Amino acid sequence: MSSDPATWLHPRQEARFSTACFEVFDCSTTVVDITPLLGNTKVRDPSALVERRADSLLEQNRGLLRDYGVEGHIRRKQGRPELVVKTGTCVGAAPLLSPVTGRVDYGLVIRPRFQWSSVGGLLAQMGLKVVPQLVPLPELPRSERRVPAWILSSVVLERFKALLDQMERGFVFFEEACRAPRGSVQWNTYASVQLPRGRPDAVPCRFPDLRDDEELFSAIHHALRLQRAALNSQRSAGVIVQKLLELCESLLRKVGHTPPQPPSKRLLASWHQRPLSTRPFTEGLQAIEWTIEERGLAGLSDLSGLPWRLEMERFFEAWVESIVEHLGRLCGGMVRSGRREQTRAHLSWTPSFAGSQRSLLPDVVLDRGDVVVVFDAKYKHHLEELERTGWWHAEDLLREHHREDLMQVLAYSTLFDAPRVVACLIYPCRTETYASLLARERVFSHAKIMGPVRNVEVALAAAPMGYAADRVARELLPLVFGETHR
Repeated sequence: MSSDPATWLHPRQEARFSTACFEVFDCSTTVVDITPLLGNTKVRDPSALVERRADSLLEQNRGLLRDYGVEGHIRRKQGRPELVVKTGTCVGAAPLLSPVTGRVDYGLVIRPRFQWSSVGGLLAQMGLKVVPQLVPLPELPRSERRVPAWILSSVVLERFKALLDQMERGFVFFEEACRAPRGSVQWNTYASVQLPRGRPDAVPCRFPDLRDDEELFSAIHHALRLQRAALNSQRSAGVIVQKLLELCESLLRKVGHTPPQPPSKRLLASWHQRPLSTRPFTEGLQAIEWTIEERGLAGLSDLSGLPWRLEMERFFEAWVESIVEHLGRLCGGMVRSGRREQTRAHLSWTPSFAGSQRSLLPDVVLDRGDVVVVFDAKYKHHLEELERTGWWHAEDLLREHHREDLMQVLAYSTLFDAPRVVACLIYPCRTETYASLLARERVFSHAKIMGPVRNVEVALAAAPMGYAADRVARELLPLVFGETHR
């Protein structure tokens, strides 16, 4: 999926500023009042000092801002310096170095352009196909309580799941009194203790046995109980919390054979020093520590927080995948996902070293035998803008980007040989826009390209952020069955 950080829904936002964090929206251009950077300094020309500090803030954090898809520049308006921040399709929280102290005294919080309740509802419907990524950066000075805690829980529970899935039994040495000799027999103890007690059948032995790592299971059990308690306090957040509670309960059943026990610092240190640790093991240990320390996602409240990010392009692609899965169940088609590498088609160049792009990867493909529908999910504002202005009044840049999208999905359509092939561009939209499209029976539009061998249909469809996936899928059924199904 290609990126388009153009302004959408929030063309100009006045950002809120605290002593710690800037707050902006994704895919927006935000004007930030940076006079608080002055602090309590008394100078003759405060605006010049603020401008220098703001410029230094951008320069010191340029690499990190680039990783979050953020651009910034300083401008003057009526003699007052302003910081203009342009964001892309990434949401999350990032620490910012202070231009004065060189420490992490500031942070940037990028919020989604729709409500967190919508994000939670979509994550629940998607079955947690994507979750936020925690970033190995210094902690932010504050934690965002307006970012719901279930977001961190979704990350932690997925890490626990990966850890439990890869944990294998290992040989551990045990000392037990056995009915018969086993392994190394402690004969001195047997002669001096067991025999005088009249217990000749209790032979003290030391032996290796293939068992679970009981201490690690106990630590995971303890952390999962804390997560369950935290999630139970957030039930008002909606269906996403219920989904996470179901996942938490399933993981608790896997560790229920061990008592919950918080690990000691010495035990945690020994786990971190294990040789050849896998990534699920290392990330699982981090999740245990985060849970025990009750650390939250970074943002705008009073606790230190963890930097994180979520690529909304991947999020929207997973949302479209969920919609098409419902569509496949309705029409009896097989669904393949680019996210799971099921749709990749490699390109064979001659000579091999002269080629550019090495493969094509459609986002989602629905194959029913008699028809193939190729979906290319685009987290862009194009549908909203085209609905508002129409094609002929749209900006030249938007029209050019839309043409590029169209060429891309048409290239995908050449990969399939079926009586009917439909190449569908699918864009997000607001719930109000979708309701209007529903009322006018225009949730998608399509055209036919007549060719000498076969015909290809092109469609432009909407995927709203506030509707159930099965309902959106039902409105797309005519794409599969043809216009006669309407």
